[in-house]
Amino acid sequence: MARKNAPTISQEELYPQSDEPTRQDLDDARLFDLDAEQESPFLRGQKRVSVRRSSLPKKTVTRLTWTLIVLVVMFLGSVAVAAVYHYGERSWRFRVDSSDHIEITGLENVTRSQVMEVIGGDIGRNIFFVPMAQRKKQLEQIPWVESASVMRFVPNRLKIEIHERTPVAFARVGSRILLVDDVGTLMELPNKKKYSFPVILGMNSGEPLSTRIPRMRIYDSVLSQLDSSGAHYSQDLSEVDLSDPDDVKVLTNNPEGEVLIHLGSSNYLDRYKVYVGHVREWRQQFDRVESVDLRYDRQIIVNPDLNGAVKQPPLSRTAAKAAMAAGVKPAALTTRLMSSSTALVPRPVATPEKKRTVKAWHRKPSRKKTWVSKTGPSKKYPRTATQAARAARKPSPSIAKEQEHP
Repeated sequence: MARKNAPTISQEELYPQSDEPTRQDLDDARLFDLDAEQESPFLRGQKRVSVRRSSLPKKTVTRLTWTLIVLVVMFLGSVAVAAVYHYGERSWRFRVDSSDHIEITGLENVTRSQVMEVIGGDIGRNIFFVPMAQRKKQLEQIPWVESASVMRFVPNRLKIEIHERTPVAFARVGSRILLVDDVGTLMELPNKKKYSFPVILGMNSGEPLSTRIPRMRIYDSVLSQLDSSGAHYSQDLSEVDLSDPDDVKVLTNNPEGEVLIHLGSSNYLDRYKVYVGHVREWRQQFDRVESVDLRYDRQIIVNPDLNGAVKQPPLSRTAAKAAMAAGVKPAALTTRLMSSSTALVPRPVATPEKKRTVKAWHRKPSRKKTWVSKTGPSKKYPRTATQAARAARKPSPSIAKEQEHP
């Protein structure tokens, strides 16, 4: 009973609540603070900082700055260039003092004096004021010079490189013999050099290069065809007459006597082989063989009429001596005066028994023919018309055979 009346103690009295906030209250407070930061307009106002804005955009200001820098650099550069130019113009260091400061390379047939005639006027001149293009053009006007280059080297040195032309033949122009290249440029004979070329006839010093170039192409075609088989027939030629493009004539350098061969305008090798294969037979059949016309198919004319042949003026003693020293063959130095010649043309001869046509060689009478050279007329050929007529009356072996056996 006494137990029932005993006073009771509650849990709250045993564990009194603390004055500190609970964990849940703290979490709620933190959430409240975060919301307060996001929703700052409901709290106290933030302090604003005043900024002064420019009237020009930032990109425009950057561009103006770089433009100003570039202008300053250009101004300083121009001032420096002007100073250097003034120094180079007035300084003695850049003056070509003598010919020792001019270097010339590539000279073989062109002499140094020919080059100095063009470039010598620049001695004593400032190296920067030498007209390079003009000097190059003047040097290329020298006949032997194909191309030239003029270079300057600081402080006071000039270098000239010469590329000379390559001759391919001799050319008889008037009373002189010159050298000619593949485009028809005429050049003087060198002093101490020999060549083995034939002499081209039909050249004129006053004709333009546009006329000479086609002739040189014909000349190149003739030599290339004659040497194509490996026989090197071009070495036997003394002259190549290109005065008529439709009738190219070559003069052979034969110990038994020179022969003028008409090759026409094509098939030079085939026609020349005909001459090589029959020249001994012709020499046995006729007293002399001076020329052969091979232009016609299946017909050969020995000693054709040469009326109207171009007469070359005689060479002077100095020109002949220089030509021989350069390698011109003696046959090309002889001046031939051809008024007419004995023509051997094929004529059909019919016999009474046979009705077929037999080709034979018949000799026509000719006039006087002489060969004139520096040493006088040749003794090998008849000097009088009577002797030429007697030689003409002698029939060929084929005709004599037909007369003996009709």
